[in-house]
Amino acid sequence: MTLSPKPIRPNGTLVGLLGEGIVTSLTPPMHRAEAAHLGLDYEYRVLDIAESGQSVDDLPRILADVTNAGFDALNVTHPFKQRIIPYLDELTEDADVLGAVNLVLYRDGRSIGHNTDWTGFGYAIGEGLGSITGQCVLQVGAGGAGAATCFALLRSGVSALTVADRVSESAAYLVGRMRGHFPDADITSIPLVDLVSTLASVGGVVHATPTGMLHNPGIPFDPDQLRPEAWVAEVVYLPLDTQLVQRARAGGRRVLDGGLMAVGQAIDSIRIITGHEPDGSRMRRHFLSLVDDASALSRPCHSHKHLPEKENQR
Repeated sequence: MTLSPKPIRPNGTLVGLLGEGIVTSLTPPMHRAEAAHLGLDYEYRVLDIAESGQSVDDLPRILADVTNAGFDALNVTHPFKQRIIPYLDELTEDADVLGAVNLVLYRDGRSIGHNTDWTGFGYAIGEGLGSITGQCVLQVGAGGAGAATCFALLRSGVSALTVADRVSESAAYLVGRMRGHFPDADITSIPLVDLVSTLASVGGVVHATPTGMLHNPGIPFDPDQLRPEAWVAEVVYLPLDTQLVQRARAGGRRVLDGGLMAVGQAIDSIRIITGHEPDGSRMRRHFLSLVDDASALSRPCHSHKHLPEKENQR
């Protein structure tokens, strides 16, 4: 991967997205469109190791090239969110707690790792659900996306959080990490076999696994087993209407689709990178148009091999 240097523009901003299999990610067009609306001189490049023939072992050289080319920031996705940490000068407190970085800011010769996965989900909660303070919530999934959503739920004030995962050790590990940072919350893990009995006792459920994505269809649990007033939040956004979202809506439950988290991630990244305040409603409308286009390309009459997977799905 040979990176051309940043054009000589005193007020220009050069940003990249580093990951694997990301050429069709919706993050770049979201950033470019909103930056244009804000009147910014903003260039966004995709650095896809699947396209360049590089591997995760090339990360030190990639980052050296990024620095030499004069990048102002770098969005980071799979498989680098954890691997990039040893190469950074500093982490924000939340990125340190989560052990994952999805945004690197280059300032005054230093690289600073941020995490906008959890703030993106926090934005989604506020926009789509409102206050969840004091609620009892169940989360299904304890992987990378699950760590971010778990942190956001606890920061949003849930009083009790139960985490289930097919790998029970992963759920227990995540719960152990979170307990140290949220001592006043009741945080527990359960085996996946206990999921059904837990569904009827919670005020809402967050789904944070790949189940339901375009190439991994299915439904992780039956939302009909929830109380009628319970809500369901999804992190998958392609398709936007996963089987879980469709079933929950059909049952009359409040639903938070995965798109709001993706938009929230982009809003926070642009704000951190540029200092300008993006228009969330405008970005949501643009995002929905991008999803419609991606969904059209995924239909059988087209030969489109892969669409963006969750970066966490970015």
